[in-house]
Amino acid sequence: MEEELKVIVFKLGSEEYGIEVDKVQTIERMMPITRVPKTFSFVKGVINLRGVVIPVIDLRGRFALPETEYTDQTRIVIVGVDDMQVGFIVDSANDVIDIKRDAIDSPPEVVGGVKARYLRGVAKLEDARLLIMLNLNEVLNKSEIVQLESIEG
Repeated sequence: MEEELKVIVFKLGSEEYGIEVDKVQTIERMMPITRVPKTFSFVKGVINLRGVVIPVIDLRGRFALPETEYTDQTRIVIVGVDDMQVGFIVDSANDVIDIKRDAIDSPPEVVGGVKARYLRGVAKLEDARLLIMLNLNEVLNKSEIVQLESIEG
């Protein structure tokens, strides 16, 4: 019996990315974001989600992709990293799929302009699509987490 991962699929531009379901706490529609001064440009600010203050990162900005206008499809994916919640702004999040662990290859050096250190691997799906698996610990590296923790209320 092959081990399978349940993965939330989201899009940034034409690329599809995946995060393991057990790291995702909730997916929210866009909401007002309070700007926080003196943070990285990709840190859009904080949201108050059911009484919890959560820092929000625009993944397009994080990956140095061109920013776009937010649409009705734009979502904030709330993930848990090292006892901390962070929201990722993505173009859309619309699928949960199962991936066989052995379908995930190590990432090439650069995928769609995203540096390989942010990636855990690339999964080949049955329908010939490629799904880029994120390495959440690198997307939020330690020094940035320390800075984000000072934002959390």
